[in-house]
Amino acid sequence: MRTHGVTFSIVKHAQWAPGLTTPEAWTQWARAPRRIVAGEEPGVKAMPAMLRRRAGFLGKMALEVAYQCLDGRGEAGGDIPTVFCSRHGEVSRALELLSDLARGEALSPTAFSMSVHNATAGLLTIARADRANHIALAAGAATIEHAVIEACGLLADGAPAVLLVASDCQLPELFLPFQDCEEQPHAWAWLMTAADGADDPIALRWSASDQTPSSGMPGGLEVAAFHLGGADRMERCDGRMRWSWSRDA
Repeated sequence: MRTHGVTFSIVKHAQWAPGLTTPEAWTQWARAPRRIVAGEEPGVKAMPAMLRRRAGFLGKMALEVAYQCLDGRGEAGGDIPTVFCSRHGEVSRALELLSDLARGEALSPTAFSMSVHNATAGLLTIARADRANHIALAAGAATIEHAVIEACGLLADGAPAVLLVASDCQLPELFLPFQDCEEQPHAWAWLMTAADGADDPIALRWSASDQTPSSGMPGGLEVAAFHLGGADRMERCDGRMRWSWSRDA
């Protein structure tokens, strides 16, 4: 069966999770991954307070790593497209809204506006006066891989760099019986460029497979462990596709 793939380079990256707030902590975690539990929120000090207050825990994690990764890039030109991805998004906000609706209570316009999947991307573009393209997507267990493909498509269309932001949280208690992995709070961002001439390119290839996931770790954390841990290869299956990650140096 034919295998397809994309190749790219990561020129800057950032990670944040409760209890894992430094590059050194993430490197240690990648060598021996452990369960991440909810805790403190990131400061997101680079964002104006009026906008920062609108973001929930998930959004603040995503914004924190986005700002760290951009580090002043594109402030004036707004020329860096962004791809935000989250398998579940603001599911806790959505559940609260649905519960209010079931009780016949009025819905909060602010809560609704921040429950949609591209809300965090919108906050970032407003704060930075950024007019570049931004995308928010969810694709089940393969959310990370589809986000990488989307980012590589933007690079192929001529974007000099693309910011990829991945984030997810633990599920509300109501949904715990239905989860297929142990969801944990985390966020990371990659500033991606084309692989041409790069010293350490990463390749993602895929082929059809009905193999079910064998790891209980969320996809975002599996990919983070591969990236930070230095492994040459990693494979993930989602019941439909086999995703093969490798360093192609």
